[in-house]
Amino acid sequence: MNIFIITLVIFVLIYLFLNWFAKSSTKKVAKTIRSSIIIVSILLAVLMAFAGRYIFSLPFLMMVLPLIKTKAGFTLLQILRIWGLLRVLKNYGRYNFGSSSQNLNTQTVSLEEAYKILNLDPKKKYSKEQIMNAYKKIMKKIHPDVSPELTRLASIVNEAKDVIIKDIV
Repeated sequence: MNIFIITLVIFVLIYLFLNWFAKSSTKKVAKTIRSSIIIVSILLAVLMAFAGRYIFSLPFLMMVLPLIKTKAGFTLLQILRIWGLLRVLKNYGRYNFGSSSQNLNTQTVSLEEAYKILNLDPKKKYSKEQIMNAYKKIMKKIHPDVSPELTRLASIVNEAKDVIIKDIV
């Protein structure tokens, strides 16, 4: 029902525009098109000035990336999982977005933090295979071969895997 109403409205608007276009002089049409281009440009400039910080933010970019063909071919869920992993690491002080320094935090990963990094429940008992599966799932997304900038992140995930495996042995 909604599609019918929307289609009807669109056809009525197109009919009214074409009717106006046929009855108007070329000077009036040219002036209207010119003024509409100027108005739309001003509105877009104002929109970018006020909403630009949200439109060009990292979460918005992460939502839009799956719509663009990327070399790695990430899906929206994979990108959201990476975003969650980065948030956990940033909260623990392990990963800093604005710094290129690799010596951000040299202390070892705690067991609780390791479980969060690998997206595992600390209350459950896992086999080594289950831990390796969770590790491989994350490493497919953040392996340094995918992007060299993810080297530090991959080393943190490796360390988290090692901590959990040492705990279950």
